[in-house]
Amino acid sequence: MKELRIGFIGVGNMGGALLRGIRTHRPEHTVLAYDVSEEACRRAEAVGAVICGGIGEVVSGSDIVLIAVKPQFFGEVMPQIQQALTERKLVISITPGFDFEWLKGALGENAALTRTIPNMPAMVGEGITLITFGAEVSCEERQDILEIFRCVGRVCEMPERLLDAGMTGSSASPAFTYMYIEAMADGIVALGVPRAQAYELCAQAVLGAAKMVLETGKHPGELKDQVCSPGGMTIQGVKKLEENGFRYGVIAAEEAAWIKSQEMTKK
Repeated sequence: MKELRIGFIGVGNMGGALLRGIRTHRPEHTVLAYDVSEEACRRAEAVGAVICGGIGEVVSGSDIVLIAVKPQFFGEVMPQIQQALTERKLVISITPGFDFEWLKGALGENAALTRTIPNMPAMVGEGITLITFGAEVSCEERQDILEIFRCVGRVCEMPERLLDAGMTGSSASPAFTYMYIEAMADGIVALGVPRAQAYELCAQAVLGAAKMVLETGKHPGELKDQVCSPGGMTIQGVKKLEENGFRYGVIAAEEAAWIKSQEMTKK
């Protein structure tokens, strides 16, 4: 992979996580950064980023511009990026809710666009980033972008029309999983297990189970069946989950998150 100059506009939680991942796994790349927060800039500089004085400096000095600001700041940030795009340049948005048509209208024809949606576990290098490329992004450029996001976990390429649906599984589901871990921990705390041990035990069980799905390639139902001995304790717990609508509750939560994402999308 060739050396790149990657410019970050915004280095808060998600932008900062991606910046740190790049500096850790792809130190050959030069990373430029700008953020209105002095503290965020100090954190970025501490891991090797070059801090710029403004958005125009980031855009003009980068091969790839990565927009990592909250949606409410797009109205202020986008005109500055558009003004600095005096030639064709790769531009990546990590903010959901703004489709290619909207981004192209805001940034102009010099922006070769990619939309990405990383999720919270990217902050510990175990994220999953949804990626969709604009038609103007070449095959070689796509590989460069995929490698950038592999610095914070796995990547999943999908068409733009499926991004919102995919996001409910990648971005909303960590919250659902935290609730599941908390509920499991509460259950065994009620049986006498100290809370700190309960959180560790349940979190590691979820982490290990997820890893088995990814690494074995087996259907989750098959893995569940392997744990459930006939007449054993686990199948009784599974039965109670089904009786209390566990599966339907999860599906309904995904649907509710998707409906809200449609209401928020700017087209």
